[in-house]
Amino acid sequence: MKRAPKDTLESSRLLSRRTLVVGGVQLAISGGLLLRMRSMQLEQADQFRLLADENRINISLLPPARGLIFDRKGVLLAGNEQNYRIIMTREDAGDVEEVLERLAQLISLTPEDKAQALKEIGSRSAFVPVTIADRLSWEDIARVTINAPALPGITTEVGLSRYYPLGADLAHVVGYVGPVSDYDLSRIEDQDPLLQIPKFQIGKTGVENKLEQTLRGSAGTRHVEVNAYGRVMRELSRQEGTPGKDLQLTIDAGLQSYIEARLDGESAGAVVIDLERGDLRAVVSAPSFDPNLFVRGISVKNWTELNENIYRPLAAKAVQGSYPPGSTFKMITALAAIEDGVLDPEETIYCRGFTEVSGTRFHCWKPSGHGNVNLHDSLKYSCDCYYYEVGQRVGIEKISAMAKRFGLGVRHDLPLSAVAEGLAPDKAWKQEVRGEEWRIGDTVNASIGQGYVLASPLQLAIMAARLASGRNITPRLIHTIDGVEQPANSDQSLGVNENTLRQIRAAMDAVSNNQRGTAYAARIAQSEMRLAGKTGTSQVRRITAEERARGVTSNADLPWERRDHALFVCFAPVDAPRIAIAVVLEHGGGGSSAAAPIARDIALQALYDGTPPIEAYPSGVRDQVLEQQQRIEQRVPVGSVRFSDRA
Repeated sequence: MKRAPKDTLESSRLLSRRTLVVGGVQLAISGGLLLRMRSMQLEQADQFRLLADENRINISLLPPARGLIFDRKGVLLAGNEQNYRIIMTREDAGDVEEVLERLAQLISLTPEDKAQALKEIGSRSAFVPVTIADRLSWEDIARVTINAPALPGITTEVGLSRYYPLGADLAHVVGYVGPVSDYDLSRIEDQDPLLQIPKFQIGKTGVENKLEQTLRGSAGTRHVEVNAYGRVMRELSRQEGTPGKDLQLTIDAGLQSYIEARLDGESAGAVVIDLERGDLRAVVSAPSFDPNLFVRGISVKNWTELNENIYRPLAAKAVQGSYPPGSTFKMITALAAIEDGVLDPEETIYCRGFTEVSGTRFHCWKPSGHGNVNLHDSLKYSCDCYYYEVGQRVGIEKISAMAKRFGLGVRHDLPLSAVAEGLAPDKAWKQEVRGEEWRIGDTVNASIGQGYVLASPLQLAIMAARLASGRNITPRLIHTIDGVEQPANSDQSLGVNENTLRQIRAAMDAVSNNQRGTAYAARIAQSEMRLAGKTGTSQVRRITAEERARGVTSNADLPWERRDHALFVCFAPVDAPRIAIAVVLEHGGGGSSAAAPIARDIALQALYDGTPPIEAYPSGVRDQVLEQQQRIEQRVPVGSVRFSDRA
């Protein structure tokens, strides 16, 4: 049927309108797309180029070389060694278990190692490398490399790992490093991205821990190209990090090693201080442990042996241990009384073997007593009753203040783990801590370094150094940081009357060099090298009246943990002091018989900077000393790695 011309015209008009609308919409969309494309290509080109690079390029951190640690003479104490390791990539390996079996025929790989490797491989993406073995020898790496065609997915790498060439000798001073733990992250304030690197090692104890940021250095960066699955295709660039700063300690590694050997078989602490600048020449805790065990991952067996040893090898006794100082404290009581004007050094006090205070008897170590003694004789004979009387005169407040002036009851600022504050108690301390009033009996006990008084070997060595010099000797452990010497602060006067100090020193000289002195048997035979000292024996158990009546049980008949501590403090040479020493033997018995000979041997080793002549020893002990020196010389000698040998 033929349409009317009117209808045809209307349809044509409607079609043209729709065409225009559709065309307009299409034009608008096309225009919008063109504008958007222009904006993306021109105005936002840099932004999208960056996004593309981020998808294509990965940036990873490169751990820096850790700073080295040397002794005062340049001997390496903590270094970095090449660490050869083997890694496996699962997607390239095919049959992982079969490859591991082949690998086990080339290197030492226990069933436990293989099980751990399989567990870790199964928990990672197929393209992520997993460490199978590390700390391998060059021979192991060579065997694996030669057999590479039979070991798909296996590659070798080399990095740096911490090592301690002197082993146990410096363990408590230098400390050791270990992998970052969740506990470490929770207590470290600086959020260095390096800490997020798997198995990245940080200092756990000692100098390694306290100067972690100085030793750590800053990270480098590595740019690698990856594909859409995140698999590394090639390395684009590398910028190495900044190594950590090198440290030089004031410690003399040779002297430190000697003392460790001399204390073999003892549970003890010993400290040697150089009087010129307060440098710590040796800080020894015995027994010790090999810090390399912790770096490599200590076994359960080794950990159990260290943890269950009654001599506590993990404890840094030289700075962490707090012991009753016993008679080594008597110089403090005497100084407090003389400075307060309540004691004349020439005044005599009668010792009848005990002093009765408020109905309680306080006994002298010599049951029959010492008779009339003045200051000089009281130290030479180590009379207790003299100090019972003097302590009551001066009072605990003055004794405590004098103790702190000489470095006791004070935490010294050193980069070492768990430096003890010790205790120089007073009335306020007992009320605050114990909730009790101070009693006169507490003062009597404190006057001879018993009761609540506690000190570490470090504090006792500082006390001896200040007695010898009259100066406020401040201990220093860090000599230089990257070659820049660190400040020493040991010139300030203590403000104690020099004449009084001379009398104390003369009495300490008599302790070691007068035939009736308590340490005469442990003297130095050469007059120009002689030392001045003070013995100490501190009780760790209460002796009852019943035991005294039947006879006090000797240390030899007691279990080790109930025996007295043996102590000795000294300085040498007497006429021009250069060093001060403190030795504490846990449950060692008597200070004169056990601690004093060790301190003498240490003093001679330090003064001669090596093995002293046999003539320096009393004639009666020379054969014993020769045997002892031969035993010590069998130890591995101190290494000769110097600053120029940076690893």
